[in-house]
Amino acid sequence: MDPIVPQELGVAGNRRAKAAIRHNLRALGIELSLLNHRIGTSLRLSDTDFDALNVISRYSPVSPRELAERCGLHPATATGVIDRLERGGWIYRERDPVDRRGVRLRFVPGRGTEMSRQYAGMNTSLREILDSYHDDELELIAGFLQRVADASNRAAANVPRQ
Repeated sequence: MDPIVPQELGVAGNRRAKAAIRHNLRALGIELSLLNHRIGTSLRLSDTDFDALNVISRYSPVSPRELAERCGLHPATATGVIDRLERGGWIYRERDPVDRRGVRLRFVPGRGTEMSRQYAGMNTSLREILDSYHDDELELIAGFLQRVADASNRAAANVPRQ
């Protein structure tokens, strides 16, 4: 998808720049979703299972309840996802050290290499892109992306679960 790049400065240019950012963020979301779908499919995981696996690998350890909330899943659906990921050797359950009745989900460390190989092309391209920016620009971009991720998280909290 071709990016929209604003050409003018001033009020009209500012409006165009904001529109271009919104457009490009949407395009990025679509492209990342498609990439994740292809990688998930290559690993024989459904989109929901792959999303849950990404949440577990990023935030490990998480409780089943936390996973359901982060993924917007009904608890029964989350249980099915957890069972499939555990059977597939992607995650394991452990007792919560604070509440021995509770369970925490952890990503199986050795499986990260398998996922990383699938993202190698994207990671190489991303390194090349990031290398073209100065430190102050990287800090600005990192801060912007964090704020967008936080806004997305807040918006998702208001969407009803499946």
